[in-house]
Amino acid sequence: MPFEPFHYDMQQATDAAGWPVTTIHCHGRIISENTAGLRALVQPLIERGGSVVLDFTDLKFLDSSGLGTLVSLRVSALNRGNCRFELVNLLPRIEKMLLLTNLLELFAGNIPTHLV
Repeated sequence: MPFEPFHYDMQQATDAAGWPVTTIHCHGRIISENTAGLRALVQPLIERGGSVVLDFTDLKFLDSSGLGTLVSLRVSALNRGNCRFELVNLLPRIEKMLLLTNLLELFAGNIPTHLV
């Protein structure tokens, strides 16, 4: 198979204040064909509150639909007010995509300082 399909592992924890912390380790590719599934996975976690962390250590590719989904989820978390939504371990090409699309401010807490 030339491309690894999107799949994930999820870890649940609780922070010091008792809020839920969910880390989703993303694998494969986030592309238009699977963004609805990612949204269906993450949106209820945002509504619950706490922290949602997407770990991109093993993410191979992110297309523009995937980026749009991440933006939508980030805005949803900001509007909700009681949810922290983070992207961690970004690949250099994803960092560059955020820079080129002027989304640095939206994802500022996730970008290395050399790019800000």
